[in-house]
Amino acid sequence: MKKPAKKSSKKPATKPLASFTGPLVLLGAGKMGQAMLDGWLGRGLKAQKVIALDPNPSKDIKATAKRGVKVNPKAGPRAKADAQAIVVAVKPQMAPDAVPPLGLYVGKSTLVVSIMAGRTIAFLEKALPPGTAIVRAMPNTPAAVGRGISVAVANKQVTTKQRKLASDLLSAIGKVEWVGDEGLIDAVTAVSGSGPAYVFLLVEAMTKAGIAAGLPPELAYRLARETVAGSGELLHQSTLDAATLRKNVTSPGGTTAAALNVLMGPAGFDKLLGEAIAAATKRSQELAG
Repeated sequence: MKKPAKKSSKKPATKPLASFTGPLVLLGAGKMGQAMLDGWLGRGLKAQKVIALDPNPSKDIKATAKRGVKVNPKAGPRAKADAQAIVVAVKPQMAPDAVPPLGLYVGKSTLVVSIMAGRTIAFLEKALPPGTAIVRAMPNTPAAVGRGISVAVANKQVTTKQRKLASDLLSAIGKVEWVGDEGLIDAVTAVSGSGPAYVFLLVEAMTKAGIAAGLPPELAYRLARETVAGSGELLHQSTLDAATLRKNVTSPGGTTAAALNVLMGPAGFDKLLGEAIAAATKRSQELAG
């Protein structure tokens, strides 16, 4: 006699956007916009609720039209308040021309979420109707694989319900953190926004060092790439912090210790990265004007 099958202990996947009434207007359907749209649809948002606006839509975005997404509709919503949320994902240099027309979609209950780098809440408040609820967020490129992190800040008009909606929308591409001071977004940009480039540079530097040590170039690259990727996944899955994981790899007097004596020296990694993040923070402040 067969034993009854055990019930799965896994909880059913949540669909936090299944009850979204819409519409949701996505301005800018580039790589980040596409990643967010894919994430929303995977989290239960009905394609028919989405209006995607982009002057040069990609093949992937055009393909979503077959699922019901309205891509550059000829007759958009009337000039009235009928958008539940607007997500601004255009390049910041396009903002002065692209953002003001969104006023046609903004009403008393509309939430605007901007992921534009360098464009402040003050800029958005000036470009949009008075009293618009606005969230400014800074995601990073791992969002393309659902492993990004976004840091968000809200203006005074954002309600508790809208804040949750913003979190649900941003969670489609990774984790979400909130801050109360918009001034921190410049440092966020320097650490996590630009951070993936630092990691990719590490792979490049390890590859060059491996080649200099005598490894074939292809092997040096594979070793560097998989070591960084694997270490990131270990950190992701582990309950231990980075410092503890580093110490666990380091035997007293061993090879790792010899390398860390250089990297953690007075002119080493901490100093260089500190200067790099300070430079990126300053540049972000300059761009915000």
